[in-house]
Formats: sequence, C-alpha cells, structure tokens
Amino acid sequence: MTTAIDEDLYQRTKALLEPGEIDLNGAIVHTDYDGSEDVQMMQATIDIGDIIADRSGYEPTDCYVHSGNDDPDFSSNQHQGRTLEDEAFVWECQQLLRDGSFDVVIYYRASADHEAILEDVRDLGYEVTGVTGE
Repeated sequence: MTTAIDEDLYQRTKALLEPGEIDLNGAIVHTDYDGSEDVQMMQATIDIGDIIADRSGYEPTDCYVHSGNDDPDFSSNQHQGRTLEDEAFVWECQQLLRDGSFDVVIYYRASADHEAILEDVRDLGYEVTGVTGE
C-alpha cells in the first residue's frame, strides 16, 4: 500500500486512473508554490512533463503543452502534453491550489517508467506520491 501525503487527493487521483481507453499511472506532486507563483508553477509543470516525455520514450523537445487557457474544454489550470508530430497524448495534469500551495495531479500512460518518473521528480526537489492504475 502506498502512503499518501494527502489521502483524499490520492483517492481522487486513483479514481481518474480507472480503466478506460488507455492504461494510466499518475503522480501527485506537492509544491511550496502559493497562488501568486503561477509562473513557477507552470515551469514546474513543464519540467515534470519533460520527465514524463523522456520516460515515455519521447524527446521532450518533440512535445508541447496544450493548456486550458487555449481550449474551452479544459479548466484554466489543466494542461496536456502532446507530441508535435501526431498530437498523441503523453500526459495530462491539473494544478490544484490546496491549503495555500499548489499540487500537480498528473497522469500518463502506464507503459512509461513509473518508478523512474517518481525518482526524477524527487530529484527536482518535490515531494511526490505515485498512483498506479489497475
């Protein structure tokens, strides 16, 4: 059993990974960024997305971020990593302001190296809780 820093957020994230068209794993990344540090939060999201792209077999430079600010079907703090060539799904996340700081709930294909992703995110200096799909 995974020990989650925030059990409610863990359970909500786990529900997002329920079987669908794509098998998914995910991560909850806890930051110290407050609501006024949206630029830092976006950079953290990009850095985490680059890790996921790399651990999914893509060059991070072959991916781009599609944001809620660009699409009325997304919320303003929802982002998706896609490949440049065919716009394939690489990752998707929501930035949640909880208890005064941002958490990033991010999910990606289960074929990505989940443990390496978690370790690389920790190497960036963030607390992270891994969430595996079924």
